[in-house]
Amino acid sequence: MTDTPLTVLDLVPIASGSTASTAIANSIEMTRRAEEAGYARYWYAEHHLNPGIAGTSPAVLLALTASATSTIRLGTAAVQMGHRTALSTVEEFGLLDAVHPGRFDLGLGRSGGKPPGALVQTAPRPIINGRTDNGLPIPAPFDWSALLESPRVALTQRLLQLPGAVPQDYADQVGDVLALLAGEFVDENGLQAHAVPGEGADLQVWILGSSAGSSARVAGEHGLRFGANYHVSPATVLEAVDAYRSTFIASDELEDPYVSVSADVVVAPTHADAVELAGGYAPWVRSIRSLEGAIEFPTPEQAHAFAWTDADTALVADRVETQFVGTPPEVADHLERLRDATAADELIVTTMTHDHRDRLRSYQLLADEWARR
Repeated sequence: MTDTPLTVLDLVPIASGSTASTAIANSIEMTRRAEEAGYARYWYAEHHLNPGIAGTSPAVLLALTASATSTIRLGTAAVQMGHRTALSTVEEFGLLDAVHPGRFDLGLGRSGGKPPGALVQTAPRPIINGRTDNGLPIPAPFDWSALLESPRVALTQRLLQLPGAVPQDYADQVGDVLALLAGEFVDENGLQAHAVPGEGADLQVWILGSSAGSSARVAGEHGLRFGANYHVSPATVLEAVDAYRSTFIASDELEDPYVSVSADVVVAPTHADAVELAGGYAPWVRSIRSLEGAIEFPTPEQAHAFAWTDADTALVADRVETQFVGTPPEVADHLERLRDATAADELIVTTMTHDHRDRLRSYQLLADEWARR
């Protein structure tokens, strides 16, 4: 039996023809079902200005789902720190911990469209015909420049930040979060600050990252747990985990590096069923990468009717190639390859289907298969 824990990552997708209210109710039900199925954690992402995503405030969702569950750990993947302060984050999660102590993972993301900082240099892994030696797909890197330079990203930043505000350096910001949690914050003038609630909160702090840049470095240098985003940037997952491990310094929290790696999955009783259910994924990814904002998740029929161009296919190729779709044994085999290639301590799975029942079944089928391994 595998001892690698599984975590669910939920974006709170809105299905076509549905509503945000229904999406939130579905996520609350899914958290209860994930707890019953034996998942170790349930994490929420943070996204803004996307018509097809209701997950705009992870902390609010955590408050709702903590009241509906009792044992599963709940967390964020990740809080977008580019438009937040260390104090607001610590106080917010301190409130959650005060009511439900010891259940929350505070996952911090750099975000904000800022460059990732100087890359940590590590020895490159051998990739042959786009795969690792154990068969894990590692596609060519996606060019993010058009996204980061788009007016839509600038609009999102403008609406999230106060006029004239400048995001704090990420490394300094994480340092402030840790100091406030530990009750050790002192500013340059020697003034102390104490976040109540927040100080002494029983939180696990994680850093989420997609590259060998500042997120991996900050996680390693602070001795924190690291979540690597294969489902967002599969081309750079190996560099990200290697950079984290190469910079890791033991801390009071963690003696050795600890990595969790994410993947998009769809599981169904037959391979053909899974492929059909996953059909809406490519148009959904295209809507994000073409800067429309995430659309409501399509039905399989709507996905079949989508008029694809060669440019559309190229735009989403890396994400479609690295989505794990199939029967429970097939998807579990893919996840084991991902775990072994990255030496992950945990795995994160996120599933997108139009029908809520298909999504519930996918997670249950995977949990049952994983328990047999």
